[in-house]
Amino acid sequence: MQSHLELAVDENLKRGLSPEEARRQALIRFGGVVQAKEQQREERGVPWLDVLLQDLRYTWRTLRRDRVFTVVAVLILALGIGANVAVFSVVNTILLRPLPFRDPEQLVWLAGNNGIGGLSDVTYRVDAFEELQRHNRSFQNVTGFVPYYSASDTKLTGNGQPKPVSGVWVVGDFFQTLGVEPALGRLFTPDECVKGGRAAVVLSDPYWRQQFGADRSIVGKAIMLDDKPVTVVGVLPASFDFGSVFAPGLKMDVFVPAILDGDMRGWGHMLSLVGRLKPGVTAAQAQAEVAVLMPQLKRAGGYDQWETDVKISVTSLKDEVSGKLRRSLQVLWCAVGLILLIVCVNLSNLLLARAATRSKEFALRISLGAGRGRLIRQLLTESLVLSGAGALLGLGLAYATITYLAHQGSLAVPLLSSVRVDGTALAWTVLLALGVGLLFGLAPGLKMSAGNLQESLKDSGPNSSDGRKHERMRAALVISEVALACILLVGAGLLLRSFLQVMDVDLGFQPARAYAIKMDAGDPKTRIAAYKEAQRRVGLLPGVESVGISDMLPLDRNRSWEFRANGKPHKEGENRDAFVYVVTPGYLNAMGMRLKAGRDLAWTDAGKSENVILINEAAARREWPGEDPIGKVAQGIGDGDTRVVGVVGDVHESNVETASSPEVYVPATQNEPAGAELVVRSSLPLDTLTPSVMGVLRSINPGQPAAEFRPIQSIVDRAVSPRRFFVLMVGAFAALGLILASLGIYGVISYSVTRRTQEIGIRMALGATPGRVQMGVISKTLVLAAIGISVGAVVSMGMANLIASMLFGTAPTDPITFVAMIFLLGAVALLAGYIPARRASRINPMVALRNN
Repeated sequence: MQSHLELAVDENLKRGLSPEEARRQALIRFGGVVQAKEQQREERGVPWLDVLLQDLRYTWRTLRRDRVFTVVAVLILALGIGANVAVFSVVNTILLRPLPFRDPEQLVWLAGNNGIGGLSDVTYRVDAFEELQRHNRSFQNVTGFVPYYSASDTKLTGNGQPKPVSGVWVVGDFFQTLGVEPALGRLFTPDECVKGGRAAVVLSDPYWRQQFGADRSIVGKAIMLDDKPVTVVGVLPASFDFGSVFAPGLKMDVFVPAILDGDMRGWGHMLSLVGRLKPGVTAAQAQAEVAVLMPQLKRAGGYDQWETDVKISVTSLKDEVSGKLRRSLQVLWCAVGLILLIVCVNLSNLLLARAATRSKEFALRISLGAGRGRLIRQLLTESLVLSGAGALLGLGLAYATITYLAHQGSLAVPLLSSVRVDGTALAWTVLLALGVGLLFGLAPGLKMSAGNLQESLKDSGPNSSDGRKHERMRAALVISEVALACILLVGAGLLLRSFLQVMDVDLGFQPARAYAIKMDAGDPKTRIAAYKEAQRRVGLLPGVESVGISDMLPLDRNRSWEFRANGKPHKEGENRDAFVYVVTPGYLNAMGMRLKAGRDLAWTDAGKSENVILINEAAARREWPGEDPIGKVAQGIGDGDTRVVGVVGDVHESNVETASSPEVYVPATQNEPAGAELVVRSSLPLDTLTPSVMGVLRSINPGQPAAEFRPIQSIVDRAVSPRRFFVLMVGAFAALGLILASLGIYGVISYSVTRRTQEIGIRMALGATPGRVQMGVISKTLVLAAIGISVGAVVSMGMANLIASMLFGTAPTDPITFVAMIFLLGAVALLAGYIPARRASRINPMVALRNN
């Protein structure tokens, strides 16, 4: 056989073939069958592990030899897999993973008024809560907490300057019901939860570490809270984050027992309730029982007049915490899934381009006896090695992203602070690496291994039929890539336009240059005098435009009271509540609110003078439709009747995206405020304003804690932070998809220009101008982009309806968004095609012909 092979080589040399080509043709005729049989016999006796190691060694040599391709492929995979792992970690924590409590499936949320309205609507009175505890048969226990908290609402004293502390009142068995055990010490005992009992406090783990240096001996010692000694009885575990579950965006430092048999009993709606169901009891069964208990709850809680106050909904605590984010997270997961598909398409294109340059290598291996399965296995090994390397790097990117997100305390997204790259995320990474490796490696492997052996060995130029087939496949991949990027861009554009509409909403106040600081007025008997003096002296500071005080701020926390026109009958089931703010004169100017009619409050509205209020336009429309409300008398606010002296513009009190509700502004001189937020409007920077204001406040009350100013804009930002978070994430993925699509277009067009170098050289030698060559390449680019954009736009119109519930002030088929995103994608595609087109127009015909 050896002599026949040599004779065949000699014959091919006489035909004018090169020595290398002559030997390849001879191998096809004589060498293939015998060597294939020999290789098959050898492989049947080789252990699979040795074959795998052989494939890995060959893959290592191949990828090391083509370093640029390897680096680009790994980086693209790292971006795609890293984004998917990061989003999976968020989705897993917020939607899939159980809450970090014992038997979390038994925990339910009991919302008053079916969860509709402000805090006063969805909370309960103490009497009703105790009645529910005594008579229910569905719950192991019902507990609760007081949700009327805000940042720095108490202070730590007794050791230097007072320091602000964020605290929350909880029912004595709150932690036991959740299944939370202390890391140090113990929880509250019954004698610490009654009037006159021993004052106790439980610390959160972060506050214990930050303020007390993780001192284990702090348990049993007394600390000073609001100038009163309180014994530290325990420290909660690091795994418990109250704010993450119940108050997203806030950190709670201390927990004190709610004294239910004290003044709280007469304070009205104060408790948010959490229940633990008995084994085997469902939320629906508990809901049915609560409905039966309604008459008892009404009598115990004094609800006889108001049906809306006693509508209770029983839902899973998990659904209450994260259910509102379900659709947003699903959209986010779909967006990152599209990114992964674009990555796979891009890698398939890269492998096809690379495989085309290795066609002779594959053909020669086949001629030497390698079977189709052997080649597919080798190509899949390469793709799996690439995806494994990309997954490792992507895991690092995901870890960095998740760590950053978990420490963004300004984002009011529940459970975000507890997001981690855990074992489930690692398993998801492995699954992604395997799936992606198979997905982008299988198609090129099948394509190359099915090639024509004779044609592959004959191919010495760019015009083979096999090359054209590969080019058609790459074009199809680019079209799909552009279509996927178009879907991403349109979705991101709709969400971005909605966010801009949200930010353009008239809030009813001007957050710019307005700042709020927690003020401690000291002795309650001189509180009004302290407020007046603080406003006077702060108002005299250079750069200060106006000053006012309110016990609550819009979009921060709220409460509602009964409010109705005097003599107006109440209709059953009608909500007659209004959001109430206790304010001082000057508050409207400090917040940038508009007085529409009547007058502002005055310091003379005090003592025995007539009770007065300001109302907003929504309250006027509800109670006095078509009438002038100035001078009208209202009931339900404070003791006796109150007269309306002014109307202010509507303010978004609890949500930027919903219409304003009725609001009432009560003078602090006539009603006891629930705290004091000093609001200052100033052109000065905070680092200049803070020392001056703190100096005034401490001169009035030396016990003023070292509070920090909060920009009113930060409160607005926190209110819209969930939407901002999802818009930024989807927008980032859309930008990534756009970049990957442009790389895909560039790669295909650039590869096409390289393969057509000889053809372009001939055309230019025959008189084709550089401009004409350039237009030919660009036109091909635009054709691919136009087809992809057309397909993507049609699919986007259908998919836009799926996110319609997430849009605000924007239609799912908003023409501005579609046109803008299509124009952007087309422009990027044009740029991606222009670079290789410019290179093609600079080809030297003589050099191209000589090199080919």
